[in-house]
Amino acid sequence: MDRIRIRGGRDLRGTVRVSGSKNGALPILAASLLVDGPIVLRNMPRLTDVENLLRILGKLGVVHQWRGDATLELEAKDKTLYTAPYDLVRTMRASFVVLGPLWARRRVARVSYPGGCVFGHRPVDLHLKGLAELGGKIEMVDGYVTLAGRPQGGAIFLGGNMGSTVLGTANVLMAATLAQGSTYIESAAMEPEIEDLCRFLNACGAQISGIGSHLLRIEGVDSLHGCEWSMIPDRIEAGTFLCGAIMMNSDVTVQGCEPMHLLAVVDRLRAAGAKLELGKDCIRTVPTTGRLRAVDVTTMAYPGFPTDLQAQFMALMARADGVSVITEKIYPERFIHASELQRLGAKIRREGPSAIIEGTEELRGAPVMASDLRASASLVLAGLVARGSTDVRRVYHIDRGYERIEQKLQRIGADIERISEG
Repeated sequence: MDRIRIRGGRDLRGTVRVSGSKNGALPILAASLLVDGPIVLRNMPRLTDVENLLRILGKLGVVHQWRGDATLELEAKDKTLYTAPYDLVRTMRASFVVLGPLWARRRVARVSYPGGCVFGHRPVDLHLKGLAELGGKIEMVDGYVTLAGRPQGGAIFLGGNMGSTVLGTANVLMAATLAQGSTYIESAAMEPEIEDLCRFLNACGAQISGIGSHLLRIEGVDSLHGCEWSMIPDRIEAGTFLCGAIMMNSDVTVQGCEPMHLLAVVDRLRAAGAKLELGKDCIRTVPTTGRLRAVDVTTMAYPGFPTDLQAQFMALMARADGVSVITEKIYPERFIHASELQRLGAKIRREGPSAIIEGTEELRGAPVMASDLRASASLVLAGLVARGSTDVRRVYHIDRGYERIEQKLQRIGADIERISEG
């Protein structure tokens, strides 16, 4: 099992390039089940989550081939297969997003019910509610969800207690592209990844309007065809590098990102005293004098502050001047990283759905354990500024969503290495 070792205190400088979006890639990969003919996807990140979903798609008759580092060709060849097995689905909750497109194209789908996440249960009831309202006949037997029938258009409300559901929107949206008649999805997720999925589907022949809003309208079509598409940049990776550069008070340019996808993050960083210069496809962090100021953050659905950057912002606030409060409105249990940051000297206490952070001038290196994808990123960032050496274990979590993160950080001056342990 690999671990990452960081020797803190090294100044960062230069340019770091962002990979394609993980959260955008997964539903577009699942959409290959809808499409007749080949698809070429560019700027595709080489991540564990991507490889896991490709294995599931392989069990559903989709063949793929990598062309170079970031171009993927795939096509649904065998359209008789309809079961996504437990031993693969359990490795990644997001793989449940194959349910809608599999059912819409093949009129039947059998997908293992996904497990929960380490930071709390994330139900799929809104997925099933929306698909049922499209006419799906749902049965749950032996841990599998079976969906049959032909999709029919309708009016669907997808709001929930924690706001809109991103993967639920993707599942229902994809099924609706091949439904009979018109479908309206109210309280649809507005994340850039959903917008990109809509534009990809339209490039394949779908008829979706209202893109980028909370109300999507889909006119069902008989079939979809292949196309070439380029993934949007990963806004969470970009935000992670911004937090790291600001923690180190360094002159770093995060290249290949979309600044408009990060305005809520930029707002909070500037409120903390960071100086940022926004370009067309880049954001530069400019060194300042003095410590960062403590600021409060509440995670919300897009365009609010993303839950996937909550852990990284907590690492940033651990060295700010003053007391900050981070409130988690999306996944209230998503604070497991707080105890590991405390091992590095961070002063954090939990109160319900909030974490209260008292900034300290110094963090100290120590062995820490990653509990999930974004938690592992926060520990790497904390290791960059900690005095001494920090070993982050269970880094298979970070490989799910960051492409060669240690190599990217090395290029801008970090003293970081990956160590394999048998």
